[in-house]
Amino acid sequence: MTESVFETRKLSDIYDEIKEVYLSDNRPWILGFSGGKDSTCMVQLVWNALLDLPENQRQKKIYIISSDTLVESPKIVEQITDTLTSMEKAAKEQNLPISTNLVRPLTKDSFWVCLLGLGYPAPSNSFRWCTDRLKIRNADRFITEKVSEYGEAIVVLGTRKDESSNRKQSMLTYEIENSYLSRHSSFAQTFVYPPLRDFITQDVWNYLLQNKNPWGTNNRDLLALYQNADAAECPLVIDTSTSSCGNSRFGCWVCTVVEKDKSMENLIDSGEDWMQPLLELRQDLKDTQDPEKKLEIRDFKRRDGKVIFFTDGREKITPGPYKIEFRKEFLKKLLQAQQQVRKDGPDPTMSLILEEEIHEIQRIWRVEQGDWENSVYAIYQEITGVNLSLVKEDLGGFTEVEQNILDEICVQNSVPKLLVSKLLNAEFDSQGMTKHSKIYPKLGKILSEEWRGYDEIETIKKELKDKKKKKIQNEQFSRETK
Repeated sequence: MTESVFETRKLSDIYDEIKEVYLSDNRPWILGFSGGKDSTCMVQLVWNALLDLPENQRQKKIYIISSDTLVESPKIVEQITDTLTSMEKAAKEQNLPISTNLVRPLTKDSFWVCLLGLGYPAPSNSFRWCTDRLKIRNADRFITEKVSEYGEAIVVLGTRKDESSNRKQSMLTYEIENSYLSRHSSFAQTFVYPPLRDFITQDVWNYLLQNKNPWGTNNRDLLALYQNADAAECPLVIDTSTSSCGNSRFGCWVCTVVEKDKSMENLIDSGEDWMQPLLELRQDLKDTQDPEKKLEIRDFKRRDGKVIFFTDGREKITPGPYKIEFRKEFLKKLLQAQQQVRKDGPDPTMSLILEEEIHEIQRIWRVEQGDWENSVYAIYQEITGVNLSLVKEDLGGFTEVEQNILDEICVQNSVPKLLVSKLLNAEFDSQGMTKHSKIYPKLGKILSEEWRGYDEIETIKKELKDKKKKKIQNEQFSRETK
């Protein structure tokens, strides 16, 4: 068992170290706060160390940032929001140079825009697109902004060597000799300070339960949340060296990287019945990773319009994005779940998907799927009774008569409707350009996509397989006749 940090150090020594690092330069501190035990312990240590300093020495700015992926576990969102509010109030009352900041992904990077809009498959260990878009980019934007303002910055994290062998190795790799700081893995003008580096899990809980929280919340409530959920936390991720989540964790309720969401299951068992629709939706997404279902619900083409398949004995097409039919059906389920949790949950205004995400998904479907009928708005109105198309009327489009004519022409000429839709969108986008010739590369890219049907592709695949088989037979015959 790893030795407790308090076997060799006093708490006052740890405070002294934090004060020493804080006073050593003018670089602002950016504290990563996830709402879990480690980040809470780190912020509390820094906070109490600052209170030990005379007011005239508390000059350097401290920014506490927390990431809201927009698909966080509702219990964690509630806790983090309340905690940040308490921190902001307490910092003013105690004359501390601390401000809180909640960072969110850009609409184009949000989970539902990527999954329902672009058709990205549910995240997996082999394609974990969510970490970069929902976490890293948010923190990176904030860090970049502060580095631009101050020249350099120090990111303070609740990371511990005891968490895992990978974490320990990563921390050792970036350590600076004879310094409490480490190099940031991505930004040359940014450094990392981990005051909990030598803490073990028991040290974290001992400190939290034996020392009063300085911003007024009760750390025993955090302990109770852990006990009810039987979970670890998802850290605030600042780079690819930080592991996104553990096997059992607080984090995104849509997470399909883990096999089961034990934390949400345990919260439901503890009385949070209103979260059941979230668990069911998460399982629906997890089920899409079943190899037998992939080609039923995912396109045979990739997003770039190419078809990839192997003739190495597997003879399988690599599936692309979710089919538009699946996306429509899942959007209905998501909005129905939203209506249900608003009815049964603690917050009648809770949003599982934001209106701005709805608008962006509709835009993408229009451009990439030829959805001139505005299916997203129609589904939203069907489930919620609200007509968002009245709010966003700048998409344009064909009338019903024009759409019917387009359908007929495409059928008569055996031309895919989606191909014509994409060409028309490219034309619309190019209107107003000083040089209309700039449209040609766009048209060329669209026309170079695979527009043959699935049956034709299967025929080509069979021909290639037969050709390969014949080649092998000829080579074998040639060897035998020598």
